[in-house]
Amino acid sequence: MKLISEIASELGITADELEQYGKYMAKVNPTILERLSGKKNGKMILVTAINPTSAGEGKTTTTIGLSQGLKKIGKKSMVTIREPSLGPNFGIKGGGTGGGKCQLLPTDEINLNFTGDFPAISAAHNLLSAIVNNHIFHGNELGFDAKKIAWKRTIDMNDRSLRQVMVGMGDQGGALAEDTFLITPASEIMAIMGFAENYEMLKDMLSKITVGYTREGKRLTAGDLKAQGAMAALLKNTIKPNLVQTNEGVPGFVHIGPFGNIAHGHNSVLADKIALKLADYVITEAGFGSDLGAQKFIDIVLRRTGYNLDLVVLVVTVKAIKHNGGMKPTENGGMEFIHKGIENLFFHLGNLERYGLPLVVSLNRFKDDREEEIQYLRQEVERKGYRMELNEGYMKGGDGCIDLAKTVIEILDRGSSAPKKINFTYEKDDPVKSKIENIATKVYGASKIEYSKKAMRVLKRVKDEKLDFLDVCMAKTQYSITDDQTRLGWPKNFTITIEDIMLSTGVGFAVPLLGEIMTMPGLPKHPISEEVNIDERGNITGLL
Repeated sequence: MKLISEIASELGITADELEQYGKYMAKVNPTILERLSGKKNGKMILVTAINPTSAGEGKTTTTIGLSQGLKKIGKKSMVTIREPSLGPNFGIKGGGTGGGKCQLLPTDEINLNFTGDFPAISAAHNLLSAIVNNHIFHGNELGFDAKKIAWKRTIDMNDRSLRQVMVGMGDQGGALAEDTFLITPASEIMAIMGFAENYEMLKDMLSKITVGYTREGKRLTAGDLKAQGAMAALLKNTIKPNLVQTNEGVPGFVHIGPFGNIAHGHNSVLADKIALKLADYVITEAGFGSDLGAQKFIDIVLRRTGYNLDLVVLVVTVKAIKHNGGMKPTENGGMEFIHKGIENLFFHLGNLERYGLPLVVSLNRFKDDREEEIQYLRQEVERKGYRMELNEGYMKGGDGCIDLAKTVIEILDRGSSAPKKINFTYEKDDPVKSKIENIATKVYGASKIEYSKKAMRVLKRVKDEKLDFLDVCMAKTQYSITDDQTRLGWPKNFTITIEDIMLSTGVGFAVPLLGEIMTMPGLPKHPISEEVNIDERGNITGLL
């Protein structure tokens, strides 16, 4: 690894703008944007995917590999991705820094406690929980209805036993109450950190968080409790993007980690904005498939921030296409599953085409993939009018992504230099109910939307409190276009059911819950934590 000071110097970051965390990690002060305000933005490239298998399809590996491929052909590139969560790291997924010869370094530090962003967000979240309970204990001046406390607690770990707990037990004078823990990436504060660009904006968003309701139904906020100042103080350093590097010395921002199936699944706006001023090509990623991560990135992040998106890379794997064709994990199926599963790829091509953005398909190649399978996929992608390139970055690093990098540059150079006009899924001024239905029908292809009584009550509150300005951030399974994870491929004529709607008024989201969405995951029978170890020299094994 290069020293992080050298990486920063190559980017044009000054010593005053860099706050080092040892030799290989640093935070960058957001004030750098003031100095770079007159500089033209680089090209923004979004990496998304088809509906994945449980192991994922290699979006992060592709993101990093493409950046290294661009460097190999002489382009100044940079990566922006989310921070990994300890829950999935020690559960079934493993580390979130890529793989093989396409990793962000220092891998162990990024995958574990990194620069302290997640602990700070957890602390700020739980401070607000403590303030709410303390206010009720000391007389409840605001009139909280103890049965309508909307703010839960958080921890960055998969622990199903915390989904439903009792607090206030024992001889401590407080009220006995039922409570819930969320995993930290599902915290509204995590989502807020993705959009806060300065401390004033951060405090304003924190102050608008809904924490509960009175018996009369009045909404109470963190601002009513005067909590936003102390919470923002805990987040003083968290707002600053973290600078690291890839195996091949490409700089990368790893910052903030909202879940893709619950929140908006993207790194921070600050990381993107700074990277676009520092590099000619910025490769970012959005959580899960184009029906989740890409939809939220385009309809929420891009619309709010106004920066450019110039091209989309759609990641596919032979394994995921066979999975969507009905192949079981224990099977070793052939072309029959490819023929069925390719419908899922066609769905995602059509979904991205609707936005009006240039597109490249990247096949993340595995050693068992057969040439017949690859050629069939290439033929079908080209028949749809798109290019497909192999990504062999896992085994070959940047050398395995040169063809993909060249195709990306070719398409970008061929396009207009004017900003792309994006066909958003809904209009900002549409009612929340219309926004939900536009996403369900235009993106997922649902033929019918049903609402529970609970969801209808929330929609009435939205109307009564004039909250239709909220963006809709759908919470649904990543494994299917529908809200049923068992329906693979490209289902037709299905119903979407809205079980509930969370109002995240601080970040400005209405979050419809589609089907059974877990905001606190559990660990598998044999979690990756069983394999993780540390030797006498401090080397960590088993995390990837």
